[in-house]
Amino acid sequence: MTSPDFTPEEVSPVDLAELTLIEAELDKRWPETKIEPSLSRIAALMDILGSPQHGYPAIHVTGTNGKTSVTRMIDALLTALHRRTGRTTSPHLQLATERISIDGRPVSPRRYVDTYREIEPYVQMIDQQSQAAGGPAMSKFEVLTAMAYAAFAEAPVDVAVVEVGLGGRWDATNVIDGQIAVITPISLDHAEYLGDDLAGIAEEKAGIIKKGREDALVPSDTVAILAQQTPEVMDVLLRRAVEVDAAVAREGSEFTVLARQIAVGGQQLELQGLGGVYTDIFLPLHGEHQARNASLALAAVEAFFGAGPERQLDQDAIREGFASVVNPGRLERVRSAPTVFLDAAHNPDGARALAAALTAEFDFRKLVGVVSVMGDKDVDGILSALEPVFDELVVTHNGSARAMDVENLANLAVAKFGDERVVVAPTLADALETAIGLAEEVAEPGEAVSGAGVVVTGSVVTAGAARTLFGKDPA
Repeated sequence: MTSPDFTPEEVSPVDLAELTLIEAELDKRWPETKIEPSLSRIAALMDILGSPQHGYPAIHVTGTNGKTSVTRMIDALLTALHRRTGRTTSPHLQLATERISIDGRPVSPRRYVDTYREIEPYVQMIDQQSQAAGGPAMSKFEVLTAMAYAAFAEAPVDVAVVEVGLGGRWDATNVIDGQIAVITPISLDHAEYLGDDLAGIAEEKAGIIKKGREDALVPSDTVAILAQQTPEVMDVLLRRAVEVDAAVAREGSEFTVLARQIAVGGQQLELQGLGGVYTDIFLPLHGEHQARNASLALAAVEAFFGAGPERQLDQDAIREGFASVVNPGRLERVRSAPTVFLDAAHNPDGARALAAALTAEFDFRKLVGVVSVMGDKDVDGILSALEPVFDELVVTHNGSARAMDVENLANLAVAKFGDERVVVAPTLADALETAIGLAEEVAEPGEAVSGAGVVVTGSVVTAGAARTLFGKDPA
């Protein structure tokens, strides 16, 4: 079988053109931000395809922040432990192929196109059945989920690592039965779909904790790996675990971060796992939140292999896995002098984590923010979290139809930062040029720029578009 890995020179213009056409077709469907409390369409499609999602074990990840980071860490650890992985995450930063990864890398555009064409007739069949009964056609996310599960079965993979798209219970990914259910910190986001009640949101996300399938190839108990949560959220999650007879491992109890030290290019960690203490771990990511994500990922992989007090995973393999983690768009450095970071923070909790990492781990003489935010987000909360760390702010538009109008964003920013600290740029490219110029003002004429930084944030789309402008390949 042809490897799914590819480098830019191997991608033909024809493949990219076909990929663009397919994305245009998918964009005519329900958007990913729209959900319906039903798994009937995706379940029917899976049945027609022969239930590929039941052909391999799975680790299922939900939560509010940190899902993609945890998913990528789990993938890296499993790879280091010699398992062939399939990974699906959303949304993508630059190219749709990022959503379906095999062996730790995105499938090629050709593989993506072929997978879609193979399932397309069956998708149309389900569309017709649903519409005949008065329902909608399949959503874009449902089709993408089916593509991922089919690609994993064809590879075939040893284990799938699956990030929930939105919520949990009614998310299309939930036709899979994850023997390990990972729940990252839960907070308010997507309130228009999930509501603004934390307990209610937790109930939706707890839906991925399910009783193990009795007809599975290798029957196993479900294990829920839970990040630290507010009391009301933890109560909901634990009640769900009891209902479905799932074992539970909690951050701060069964596993935790014992120590972390800032290091060049990331941090050095000591983690208490389910199977004991893991030392001398280098994680090439910044921020305390990423250390905690690492502890979740480790516990999930330990639970997958059945590690416990009498059995610890290979320390060298764990070190190798964490050191290999690639997590684009998460405090990712894309330029030096001045330093430019990209971060996909798109809600207040994410923005607070970004601000904390910038404050604790860097010492900039001047830090300029570039921000474009989706119009349906808590923009006030995001700006409030970022105001203490940015000396100046360049507001712009990331090119998405969902992005907040620049003028409206500027007005909100001025209310938080003051008129003298806010600059408006019509496009992201203009904003980057402006921000870099502002950062360079710290240098004397003829002096090399040092101690100045630019952080591009506010949305996954913003980070992805900036990544493309800096010439970075999809990862």
